[in-house]
Amino acid sequence: MPDEQKTQLRLEIAHVLFMDIVGYSKLLIDEQSEALQELNEIVRKTDAVRAAEAAGQLIFLPTGDGMALVFTGSVEEPVDCALQISHKLRAQPSLPVRMGIHSGPVHHVADVNQRENIAGAGINIAQRVMDCGDAGHILLSKRVADSHNTAAGSATCMSSAISKSNTVWWFPW
Repeated sequence: MPDEQKTQLRLEIAHVLFMDIVGYSKLLIDEQSEALQELNEIVRKTDAVRAAEAAGQLIFLPTGDGMALVFTGSVEEPVDCALQISHKLRAQPSLPVRMGIHSGPVHHVADVNQRENIAGAGINIAQRVMDCGDAGHILLSKRVADSHNTAAGSATCMSSAISKSNTVWWFPW
């Protein structure tokens, strides 16, 4: 990497909500498209997404079978967003979604199409946290649970499934 690109790396702490549709690859192509469109609509209609987007504090990263929402405001935003999404998903039992949340370092990079993207431990750990869950779960890393007063009071420790420093917390909805 040229020296000028190295100096342009902008490292920041972001709050990442990673989600995917459980069993997505087992769906027929048309069903995959419908499920993803339905999830996108639910996410876009949440107050948390609208507010963060209006404030310029949200980056959407599609993942094929879900998405990562990268919030650059407060740690409460992805937790509030996950709860809003979960309430809407109750009316959609045919859309099994799992979610994981972590706050950590990220940096802005250009993807293969020269579009803005985000990389770093904040994204990677949020995905690992989510991977420990199943449909209907909202999982928080210990860092998020410790930072979020409401979550810390009602979250239940599941295990040290991610690593010794990242205990997974289950947030019942």
